[in-house]
Amino acid sequence: MENRDDNKIDSISINTMTEGSPLKIILTFAFPMLVGNVLQQLYNMVDSIVVGNYVGKLALAAVGTGFPIIFMMAAMFIGLGIGATILISQYIGAGDMESVRKTSQTIYSAMIIGSIPISIIGMFLSKPILLLINTPADALPMANTYMMIIFAGMIGSVGYNVNAGILQGFGDSKSSLLFLAIATVINIVLDLVFVIVFHWGVAGVAIATIIAQTASWIFGIVYMRNKYEVLRFSILKLSFDKEIFKKILKLGVPTGIQQMLFSIGIMSLQSLVNSYGSDFIAGFNAANKIDTFAFMPIQSFSNAVTTFTGQNIGARRMDRVHQGTVTAVGLSVAVCIVCLIIIPLGPYLLRMFNSDPAVIESGMIYLNSVMPTIAILAVVFVINAVIRGAGESIIPMIGAIVSLWLGRIPAAYFIASKFGKEYIFFSYAVGWLFWLLISGPYYASGRWKKKSERLLDNVIIE
Repeated sequence: MENRDDNKIDSISINTMTEGSPLKIILTFAFPMLVGNVLQQLYNMVDSIVVGNYVGKLALAAVGTGFPIIFMMAAMFIGLGIGATILISQYIGAGDMESVRKTSQTIYSAMIIGSIPISIIGMFLSKPILLLINTPADALPMANTYMMIIFAGMIGSVGYNVNAGILQGFGDSKSSLLFLAIATVINIVLDLVFVIVFHWGVAGVAIATIIAQTASWIFGIVYMRNKYEVLRFSILKLSFDKEIFKKILKLGVPTGIQQMLFSIGIMSLQSLVNSYGSDFIAGFNAANKIDTFAFMPIQSFSNAVTTFTGQNIGARRMDRVHQGTVTAVGLSVAVCIVCLIIIPLGPYLLRMFNSDPAVIESGMIYLNSVMPTIAILAVVFVINAVIRGAGESIIPMIGAIVSLWLGRIPAAYFIASKFGKEYIFFSYAVGWLFWLLISGPYYASGRWKKKSERLLDNVIIE
């Protein structure tokens, strides 16, 4: 076999999760991702802080309003990236490096081919969608400008996330942190230059964002080629394996659909928020940035346990999967308890974005409603991460859809009509409970273990 030497080289570099303490492994793997998430949030937060303070609260509202739309258009790529991550982690657990090579090239081919039409469609649909979700007339021009520029440079963001997904499947979460650190520094510097010096407003932060993301993506390609022999392929001469792509689709499309439906639901909720005016939108968007800091450890532990689950299933170490689940749940809930300090600090944190009393008051409505119940989300996320790592994407998708469309959105509109805007964000907890009632019993039943055994037979031993 001509690739045997390559496999030996790569095996030395790969971080195996099939031996050792689950607590140590999850913490070690999650910490770089947590720092990366902090950097990414800082990356996004600086955009909001700069425009909120140097352009105004309308710009703060405009930048936040466009996010669900951008996320919706990129959702399928996010799902396919997760599918590739799961497949790569399982191939690595089984020691099949040739399939790792094929999977990496296949997901890259799909990314490059698909991102261009998505960018074009997004640019054409940005204004109609903004009108559809009741974006206030005073914030509409800036929101549309921001979205058009972000869509034009979407390939950089998609490319970074594909790189991160491939590396996560390798058990390598530190390299993505380096890419993100580079992007964050570039973004912060360019934000300040384009907005404060050149006075480009929201267009400045959008241009800074796409330049930073593209630089991070390109640096990631160079880094991966140098570090991993199995990833030394040219993006101009990519191979595309139809059978592997089918497997990626099987694992990733349910997650992509989930993400798309989720973002559409968020736009529906955003439409309700938008109906209360620019001050309420600005406060909601600022508070949402702060709340994300509490969510980042949850996301990091969940991503870690997905890879942990995939590798241990690939190595047929089912006993370790349960240990990893309990560990990740405990860590996530502990972080949620600590993050309750955000509530008393909320007014001071919100002033970083804008000092208008109406904006701060609106932001506190969100924080007082969401933060006390975020531990529910922590449990749900870890459980679904394990189920996905086992190769079951349908149940998490159903849970997310039910959570949003039968839980959060109806609850938000009902609460708004009966009790007023001050209570609408309690709808988040309602949605999370719906999700827990679907994913929790399925995890407890153990049926996902049988799914993983069938996946191993069909994917690895073929």
